[in-house]
Amino acid sequence: MSHATRRDIVIGCGASVVAAMAPAERARAAPAQQTASMPDREWDFCTAKELVAALRARKISALELTERMIARIEALDRRINAVVVRDFDRARDAARRADVALDRGETRALLGVPVTVKESFNIAGLPTSWGFPRYARFTPRQDALVVARAKSAGAIILGKTNVPVALSDWQTHNEIYGATNNPWDLRRTPGGSSGGSAAALAAGFGPLSLGSDLGGSLRAPAHYCGVYAHRPTPGLIPRRGHVPPGVPPLPRDSDLAVIGPMARCASDLGLALDVLAGPDEERAGVGYKLALPEARHRELGRFRVLVIDTHPLTPTASVVRAALARLSQRLAGAGVTLAHASPLLPDLAESARVYMRLLYSLWGGELPPRTYAQLRRTAAALSPRDRSLAAERMRGAVIDHRDWLAADEARLRLQRQWSEVFREWDIVLCPAAPTPAFPHDRSTPIASRRLDIDGKSWSYLDAQLAWAELATTPGLPATVAPIDHAPSGLPIGAQILGPYLEDRTTIAFAELLEREFGGFTPPPGYV
Repeated sequence: MSHATRRDIVIGCGASVVAAMAPAERARAAPAQQTASMPDREWDFCTAKELVAALRARKISALELTERMIARIEALDRRINAVVVRDFDRARDAARRADVALDRGETRALLGVPVTVKESFNIAGLPTSWGFPRYARFTPRQDALVVARAKSAGAIILGKTNVPVALSDWQTHNEIYGATNNPWDLRRTPGGSSGGSAAALAAGFGPLSLGSDLGGSLRAPAHYCGVYAHRPTPGLIPRRGHVPPGVPPLPRDSDLAVIGPMARCASDLGLALDVLAGPDEERAGVGYKLALPEARHRELGRFRVLVIDTHPLTPTASVVRAALARLSQRLAGAGVTLAHASPLLPDLAESARVYMRLLYSLWGGELPPRTYAQLRRTAAALSPRDRSLAAERMRGAVIDHRDWLAADEARLRLQRQWSEVFREWDIVLCPAAPTPAFPHDRSTPIASRRLDIDGKSWSYLDAQLAWAELATTPGLPATVAPIDHAPSGLPIGAQILGPYLEDRTTIAFAELLEREFGGFTPPPGYV
């Protein structure tokens, strides 16, 4: 099929993505277009839905598409280092099988679509290390449940994306695979711990990726790389097979951690949610389905939106707040009911303190006995008047069951308060992270790192966790959507919080933002 015909078939791909870019962005991207040697560039930034339509219409074969993605990774990933475990031979075999199925007229949701998966998910035959050098050769025998569901839907797994050690940083680096760089600026982090997935999406290495989130690990990378991510309501997508190396892949829930999709457009998040969501069959039985509520609205002007751009315990960069302000103006102009304050909001400072105790209880439970005993002595010496987030993290690391139950009770009260918020408001908009992507910093220990926010130095952990906790502590769904760029050119995203189990509402709102104001644009040099 001719180059022109393909461009006409797949609306919104390749050249049309460039057309949607601002003039300055097109100018920066132009040299890459002129020197690129790879043909058929219009496929590189297609959405999953567009690729599904093109594959079903047989405008391109699954094998052609897979070879195209492999060629991009081999040519462009040397500087980014996003797809660190490559499974190209099996991907080609899967693509051939997909083409046979497509020729038979099969219509599975992701049939023939190449995707990537975070390194922390078990995939049979591929290493799962979580960045730990001692587990560099650990190879599970069974796919994680969501990987199996993606394959059943016809997705073609290109490989696995890089992570920080123990999935415990907002940067992506480990001794096995090295550092992953942000395609927008190689000197900066792509985020973490799903940083490899976000960088792969931004660079055009497939339209979907699977990630996970405990402290913003889906949301921060999406914000830093200018892509979309969805942190689902806890329990909506089963976590079996997303476990540290050597841990049995049992059907287990978490009160804080979730897994979820990342994409280059909002509607693909909904597509992935339909494929991945549903109880674990080992618990609920085969065929059981969970019916999520439909989105509250399908027209932007009908939404009631509460915007929060400041946090009581940590600052937010002026460029991030300015981007939210510009979005607020556009929303008001579109007829959205908008406010910047509400007496219904929970105490965000107290919510952050509860989160630190709950979060670090997970970390402390895995410490060696000698380290744990030392931390207990340090925590016992803290003044009761010390309510800093660092002190709460220390208390959480050695929390006893009685105090954990008190923290859990505080969380339940927060959940009730947020339910009251969402009686009056449909969406809460807030930052996904306090700054755009920041320069690489691999100094240790992580607790001693500092983050520059408008020229002032702040605690790295405090700053990164404050906005992440808003959804995590009460168990709310949250979608991150790209909304703007900083003067430096770095992307800026917004975090869209919604009511418990109303995941379709936050995704629908992101879709409407994309439709009305634009969304993902490729980094200069990758079109």
